[in-house]
Amino acid sequence: MRWEGLFADLEAQASQLAAAARGAEVEERGRIEVGTIGLVDRLRPALGAAITLRCRAGVTVTGCIRRVNLQWLLIAEDGGREALVPIAAIVAVSGLGRLSAVPNTMGPVESKLGITHALRGVARDRSAVRMLLADSTVLDGTLDRVGADFVEVSVHAPGEPRRHREVRDVVVVAISAIVVLRRDA
Repeated sequence: MRWEGLFADLEAQASQLAAAARGAEVEERGRIEVGTIGLVDRLRPALGAAITLRCRAGVTVTGCIRRVNLQWLLIAEDGGREALVPIAAIVAVSGLGRLSAVPNTMGPVESKLGITHALRGVARDRSAVRMLLADSTVLDGTLDRVGADFVEVSVHAPGEPRRHREVRDVVVVAISAIVVLRRDA
């Protein structure tokens, strides 16, 4: 009888240790899994959600997420404006839920459309833009050309179409310096 009690006690202790080890392993795997989630993976499930972005140079962008890409985010702001924000310019995000997308599951086409593709689209439609840069510079103008790592901006009066005689300057901007590019939708 005493042997049965001893073995039962040892089995109970072994079960408790195994359960504790499984619990610790599950927690560790959870931490490892969270460690693979990127900012883009947190933003993707929030498509259509109202958020606030705090960006470099003290810039704040508030609106609804329209598109999420590996390199950029498109926000629909109040007043019919759109804001293209490079992911690298984001400092903090408010308004996200608890969901995350599975890492590395963005479609093959979306994952290849980098920031230069988005900027070329803006250059192609010739819309007037306001560009906020990392050094707090604000440029109003039209994107003329988009290179591998730069954009060429013809600076002119805000909101006005680009006219040769109205261009005050042509500025070449490193894409890495762009914090937000705004245009009317």
